[in-house]
This record gives sequence, C-alpha cells and structure tokens, in this order.
Amino acid sequence: MNYKWNFVATTTEQQDTARKLAEGLKISPVLGQLLVNRGITDVLEARRFFCPQLSELIDPFLFRDMDKAVERLNRALAQKERIMVYGDYDVDGCTAVALVYKFLGQYYSNIDYYIPDRNEEGYGVSIQGVDYAYDTGVKLIIVLDCGIKAIDEIAYAKSRGIEFIICDHHVPGDELPPAVAILNAKRRDAMYPYSDLSGCGVGFKLMQAFAQSNGIEFSRLIPLLDLCAVSIASDIVPIMGENRILAYHGLRQLNSNPSVGLKAIMDICGLAGKEITMGDIIFKIGPRINASGRMQNGKEAVTLLVEQDEKVARMQANQINQYNDQRKGLDKSMTEEANSIVENLDHEHEKKSIVIYNPDWHKGIIGIVASRLTEVYCRPSVVLTRSEEMATGSARSVGGFDVYKAVESCRDLLENFGGHTYAAGLTMRVEHVEAFKQRFEQYVEENIDPAQTLPQIDIEAVIDFKDITHKFFVDLKRFNPFGPKNPRPTFCTRQVYDYGTSKVVGRDQEHIKLELVDNKSNNVMNGIAFGQSSQARYIKSKQSFDIVYAIEENTHKRGEVQLQIEDILPTGKDA
Repeated sequence: MNYKWNFVATTTEQQDTARKLAEGLKISPVLGQLLVNRGITDVLEARRFFCPQLSELIDPFLFRDMDKAVERLNRALAQKERIMVYGDYDVDGCTAVALVYKFLGQYYSNIDYYIPDRNEEGYGVSIQGVDYAYDTGVKLIIVLDCGIKAIDEIAYAKSRGIEFIICDHHVPGDELPPAVAILNAKRRDAMYPYSDLSGCGVGFKLMQAFAQSNGIEFSRLIPLLDLCAVSIASDIVPIMGENRILAYHGLRQLNSNPSVGLKAIMDICGLAGKEITMGDIIFKIGPRINASGRMQNGKEAVTLLVEQDEKVARMQANQINQYNDQRKGLDKSMTEEANSIVENLDHEHEKKSIVIYNPDWHKGIIGIVASRLTEVYCRPSVVLTRSEEMATGSARSVGGFDVYKAVESCRDLLENFGGHTYAAGLTMRVEHVEAFKQRFEQYVEENIDPAQTLPQIDIEAVIDFKDITHKFFVDLKRFNPFGPKNPRPTFCTRQVYDYGTSKVVGRDQEHIKLELVDNKSNNVMNGIAFGQSSQARYIKSKQSFDIVYAIEENTHKRGEVQLQIEDILPTGKDA
C-alpha cells in the first residue's frame, strides 16, 4: 500500500525548543524534536517522560464520588457483606475484574467475580447477572469497564437490595445510573484531571484509594500493574500522562515478575525469555484473553488471570489458546465474506462509510471484522449481526474521526450504544438497519475530512543513515512504551539504494528483506518491508528510492538495529 506521506511541520520556535531540549538532555536534535511533537517543552518534563515515577500518580480522591465508593466498600467489609466484582468480557474488563478481585481477595474472602456471557446477556450489566448476584447473597457490586449506561439494570438491582460502585471510562449519557458511586473522569461534573484511563486503570485508582484509606502500603499494589499494562495496550488508550506511568511500570512488572496467569499466556504464545513490549500485548497476549470472551465466556480468562498454581494456569492457558485458534479461523472466513459484500455493493466506492449486516455472523468476531474493513478501506465501518430479535454490532473508526458521535447521531434508531472515539458498540431492532445505514453515512459524509479516508503515514523527521548511531537508538528506546499520543516514531530517508543483497522472503514470497545504503555514509542498514514484494523489481534496478520506516531492535540479533519499512517510493515521485 502506498500512503500519503505527511511530514510533521515545525515552527522556528519549536525548532529552537527542540535544540534546547537536545542540549539539556544530551540527545540528538532529532529526538529533541520528537519530544516537542509530543507537547514536551522543558527538560524537567522530558525527564519525567523518559522515567515516569509512581510517586507522580494522581490522588485517587480527586475522582468525584471516590470518597463515597471507599466508604461503601469499607462498610461492606465491616459488615461482612458479599461483594461481586463484575466486568466486561474484553481484555480491559477481564483485567480490571482480575485486578480488583486479586487485591481485595488478600484482605477479604466473601467475594466473587462475574463476566456476562456475550451471546446470552450481551454487553454490560445484565438482569441475569443481577439475579445471579441476588441469588448468591451479594449486597454490593463493583462494576468495571461498563455500567455507565445501565440505568434500568442498576435501578432493578437497587430494588432487590443490591448497590453498585461504577468504575467506567466510556462516555456517559445524559442520565447517570442510581449507583452509590460513579467513578468516571468523563462525567460532565468530573474533577479528575486525567480522562483517558482504561477501565482497568479506573479499577486501579479505586484500589489505590481503598489502600490509602486503610493504611495499606502502596507497594502492595505494584504486582497488579502488569494487568494495567495489558489493559492500556489492548484498549488503545493514550499513552501519555497517568497512563504512561501505569504502562511503563506495568511493563517492568510484566518483564520482571509477571503474575502466574499472565506468565502462562506469555509462555503459550512464545514470549518466554523475551522482553515484552506493548506490541506483544496487542498482537499476542491481548487476543488470547479476548478469545475467551469471543468464543466462550470471559470468566475463563479472569479465572486464569487470578490463578496462583502454575500447573493449573498452563492448562487454562492452553484452553484459551485453542479458543484463539478457533477465533482466527472465524476471523479469516468472516473477513473474506465481508470484503466480498463491500466489493459488490452498488456505489460502495463513492460512500464515506461502510455498514454491513449478516444475521449469521458470530457475535464475538464482528469487532475484529470492523477493524479489518476500516484498515483496508480507510473508512469508518460498522459490522452488524443478529442476536435474538436484535441487530447488534461494532463500529471502528479511522484516525481523527469520532465514530462514537456518528453512532450517537442515530440514537433514536438504537436500543443501546456506548464506546469512545475510535470504537463503539450498538444494538438496534433489525427493521432499523437500513435507516441506520443511511443516517450513519449521512453523518460521516457531512463530518469527515476527506484526508481521513486516505491511507496516511505521519513522518516525524527526515534523517540520514549516519544519524542512526548506537546512542541515537538507545535514546530512542526511552520513548517507549508507544501508543496513541506517543506513536512509535516514523522517519524518512531520501535516496537510498539496494546494497545488492536484498531479497524476497516469506512463505508466499510477500516480504522483502533489505540491505540498504544512502549516499551520505557507508552505513549498511538492514530492513524488512512486510507485504511489499511488488517493489522488489524496482529496488533491484539500482535506482534510488525514498523510504519511510520505524527503527527497532533486530529480534534475531540482539543489540543490532533493523528498519521496519512502512512504504517505498522511487526518488522524486510524490507521495
């Protein structure tokens, strides 16, 4: 795929700031510019960015209702009430439930956890879940990563003598549920200064406040940070501010002393002995946790995440790995069907969005298929299937477009919806699907920037191979962990040539393994260009070309730099 190349523009003032940062930190001016691109303008702030400290976590009692939440939780423990920890069936929800259950379980035994069945109960708090809580004597439910729109369900629970503490990060509706406490930094009356926590992150803040109120050392919370890192990576929340602190130390925990359950997952997907990155979580650990909720029941994932016995955890991880294999097969077949539907729709290429419905698709896979369609066609996509008498679906967005607002614009056609900027879930009556398609398309057409529907790549700096020194790479690694608002830096080098040894590789000869030189140094750079074998003939022609790439460590030769090449263009050709 050829991208539109967007070079990050900088003002003279920003360039001066970048130089001062580089001098103060003794790093390359290029890296100084990367800091400025992330809104970092002074040396102290940069040092905090490079080395986030747990002491800089925000006071959890700045959350509106945190005092009420902790008071109610403490009362439940004092009165020996039965507590249920309830969460969504995705990675964020499962890690959040595991975190709160594990921490409270160290001090209190009358506690249970619950994950709703995706197919039988659907998303969020369910009447079935409330009835189960009532039947098992639960008096307090801590709900994580959902609940902010469960007005009727929580009112029903209240009528049965069950109270709720909501820990959510999704956008609230106009009305809030009748809960004892609602911890959500996106509330209109929110006081908390950071609104981008994951659902697991909100659960962590509740446990931090609970620990403070009971004189429990903060160090007791540190072993749970691996769960925070997994949720932050998988839920694709910004990795700046408080999330960066949690992700940074969560990765350290994951690499030094992971929980028994997470270690079992790491072992089963070939990560044993490897330094775990956010990418490993996104592409290997997260999908396996998700597979449980997609193919069976997310409660199995929580059971694994809270397991203490290594042998049992290995057996559970094997089972979840099998779910993941099943998920991959369904994912492939459904994506092929979806692509076929899109390609055969009348005037589809003129539209700014994609909305497709197939009543026979597996409910647990539609979010993945929506992501695939968005990636291929560069348009906001909604994939719907039938669940009993309703059409239920997942929406995914392109960079810069708020798909939640697009879904919200059709709220009169919907029975339920929720989500955030880049992902949303929705439910409607089957007879409303056609009207929804038209209304959603109209909103997207009127509000999307045409540039957002083109494949684009943002380039932070143009550099030469001579700039990529060992020190440059070591300093660049300090920008980890990467994610939204702190993307992995992408560079451009002009006029590079094949060293003479580049070759096509891969099972289907779809990739290119490159050895490259430029005309400003004698450095030979190794690179890999995935899925770009169509460029091989031009590369071997001995003509110059320009490349856009990220710099990474060669996993096969530790300490050696490798370029992951995102796009290739003949020199002089506009992108």
